[in-house]
Amino acid sequence: MGQADQRHKSALSPTTDEMKLVFPARPMAVRQALQASMTGLARLNLTVDEQGIIEIVLAEVLNNVVEHAYAHHKKGVIELRVKRMSDSLNFTVLDDGVPFPKGNLPAHPSHTLAGPVEDLPEGGFGWSLIRDLTKDLHYVRSDVRNRLDFSIALADTRIS
Repeated sequence: MGQADQRHKSALSPTTDEMKLVFPARPMAVRQALQASMTGLARLNLTVDEQGIIEIVLAEVLNNVVEHAYAHHKKGVIELRVKRMSDSLNFTVLDDGVPFPKGNLPAHPSHTLAGPVEDLPEGGFGWSLIRDLTKDLHYVRSDVRNRLDFSIALADTRIS
């Protein structure tokens, strides 16, 4: 296993309630990082709904980094940081890929879902999910680095 793959085994630190994963910007590495993240967060006794929300949001965000920020790069690295707060989990995703167009997150599209499935618009649903399931969503490009911050609310303050 390579160095980046070894980092997938990170777990939520019992002393700081923080977790950090660094992994290659490749689809299989994203799957492994997602699994490692959920395993690392397991000690928080998250509800099934909280687990589902976290998994959906992380999958959308991390896959977008691979598909868009690193679309034309053979190599790239993604860093995921998670910090436990009293009523939420704060996430930071860092990458060195291309920035969002015009330096802004995609607009919140207003899709009409009526009509046949084959007539539904392509794209935009992932960012709608991310916006709807998170709070404090913020993007900034600093030098050659993208930084996406967001929080996911938790039902209460359980920590085992």
